[in-house]
Amino acid sequence: MTSASTRTAGSVGVVETQYADLPAPVPLDCGRELPVRVAYETYGTLSPERDNVLLVCHALSGDAHAAGESAKPRESTRDGFGAEDRDGAAGKGLGWWDGMIGPGKAFDTDRYFVVSTNLLGGCGGTTGPASLDPATGRPYGADFPVITVADMVRTERALLDVLGIERLAAVAGGSLGGMQALQWAVTYPDQVDAVVVIASTHALHPQGLSWNAIARDAIMRDPDWQGGRYYGTGRKPDAGMGVARMVGHVTYLSSASMGDKFGRRLQSSDDIRYTITDAEFQVESYLRHQAETFVRRFDANTYLYTSRALTYFDLARQHGGGSLVKALEGVRAKALLIAFSSDWLYPPLASQEIHDALQELGKPVELHVIDAPYGHDCFLLEEARQTPIIRAFLGTDEKEAP
Repeated sequence: MTSASTRTAGSVGVVETQYADLPAPVPLDCGRELPVRVAYETYGTLSPERDNVLLVCHALSGDAHAAGESAKPRESTRDGFGAEDRDGAAGKGLGWWDGMIGPGKAFDTDRYFVVSTNLLGGCGGTTGPASLDPATGRPYGADFPVITVADMVRTERALLDVLGIERLAAVAGGSLGGMQALQWAVTYPDQVDAVVVIASTHALHPQGLSWNAIARDAIMRDPDWQGGRYYGTGRKPDAGMGVARMVGHVTYLSSASMGDKFGRRLQSSDDIRYTITDAEFQVESYLRHQAETFVRRFDANTYLYTSRALTYFDLARQHGGGSLVKALEGVRAKALLIAFSSDWLYPPLASQEIHDALQELGKPVELHVIDAPYGHDCFLLEEARQTPIIRAFLGTDEKEAP
């Protein structure tokens, strides 16, 4: 039961995205129900006992293609900071976490059957705002229901039911993916053995809420957004979406990493040219490039709905009456928390708070803070330093592959 059709050393090979129509509508926190199709990929071999499943959850701008080479031409989701320097032309078809998933890697496909889905509300094949509403035959647009991280996890649980998978050896993810891993541990405590939560939080801090609000406003203030009903009009809120991506992208970086890569270097001349409209500095040109790349592959409404979902996420409020300790009381999975020293959007303090709450409850938990300069994007870039920590936590090096 693997979607990888070829294998090379250290790679899961060429992968075809698969799709599953869930047999029943997914009940949502907002009170509605939603018929859902899920896009997903799998890597590795499912054991006869079906006890080696590892679910990987992606961040805001990701999709189901987490590892290997895409079977079809596509816009790469590996478009973050330093992606071109790291990947070159080879990065276009690679999964967004290819350095972490595969034979001998952090999530070892010689040991685990890895499942990666496009989250609910996405634009990579799973039902989202751009999908057709069966009641009208038109894209949902602004009629798509407001969703939560718990809704995303409920959808993942329903997909696993379709695949005949009852429990998970581990759930792993970074950023919004880490939120999903935590939600799994809280919502389905008897079905998860371990969670790997990277550069994430139990609730986004006010500064993070603010930056997300600015990004959403940039989209909604674009006249071409048209109240979310821009599908089929020939106009999309590309300008607002581009600004949202610029804002979001800067929050994923650090001052040190931007200084090292760009400094105050000019883009195309030896001196300033006294222009308002042109990109004078290399960093300006870089951000414009990021915006142009992103709007080609991502749906603006998906950005709005996904951003809102991650800002709603608050384990203490939703499950503990304001107490994080109470919210985590029922967790049975062992937990690995990885944070990065320069991440100011999902700072190490958030991981420390989760660690301390689990430790107070006597739950098995590890916290590793990696000193690295790339900000929040470290969870995508510092793969080599995360790998031994994750393999030791999962005990991969001590076990033979099935």
